[in-house]
Amino acid sequence: MGKKRITETASAEKGAAAPKAPSQSSKRRLERGILHVQSTYNNTKVILTDMDGGAVMWSSAGSLGFKGAKKGTPFAAAKVGETLAAKAALLGIKEIEVVVKGVGSGRESAIRGFITNGASIVSIKDSTPVPFNGPKPKKPRRV
Repeated sequence: MGKKRITETASAEKGAAAPKAPSQSSKRRLERGILHVQSTYNNTKVILTDMDGGAVMWSSAGSLGFKGAKKGTPFAAAKVGETLAAKAALLGIKEIEVVVKGVGSGRESAIRGFITNGASIVSIKDSTPVPFNGPKPKKPRRV
């Protein structure tokens, strides 16, 4: 087998300190935010932004490990809301405005999951896109 050589890096020789993990107090504090809930038939995405619209944090059913048809369920959406609420509690979020987009089954349950950590809702706005005329329908089938 032979002898094993032990090498030391330059930073260990000079006594440099190990890099610190960022502390919770270094993150910026937010009192209010906008919660964007995008719910489709296949997935639910929740994004927390500041009042100017800049994204602060996000989560989705797919990122939590749900796969396939389970991503579009209200249970998965509730879990997404709960995990994002736990992250938002570190920032000090007290009030949120909710913007809902989409027709999926996780619209309400994602909001209910977010409220569990004590944030209060100021307003709820539905911005689901609705076509004015839509695409032209198919011609009738000739047999």
